[in-house]
Amino acid sequence: MSQHTGWHVETEFIDEGHRTSAACLLRLADGTELKARGYALRHPSDPEQLRVGEEIAGARALMDLASQLLTKAHGEIDAETGRHSYPLNR
Repeated sequence: MSQHTGWHVETEFIDEGHRTSAACLLRLADGTELKARGYALRHPSDPEQLRVGEEIAGARALMDLASQLLTKAHGEIDAETGRHSYPLNR
């Protein structure tokens, strides 16, 4: 039996001077909403490249989101099996 599903991550960026922040939201099929944030700081002597700040802040937010997904999945594995599982990121 084949099952297809998809996720959409909403990401917003705010650029304030030398700081870029990213906020991500992921809604899962079970109703769970995971939220994550990431930041990037530009050194005052660096050229202004908003896209680069967004990429760094976005990557950091997505890394946080990935960690939350691993924690959630391993919690579900533990609850189902009664054993402790070990995520690769710890």
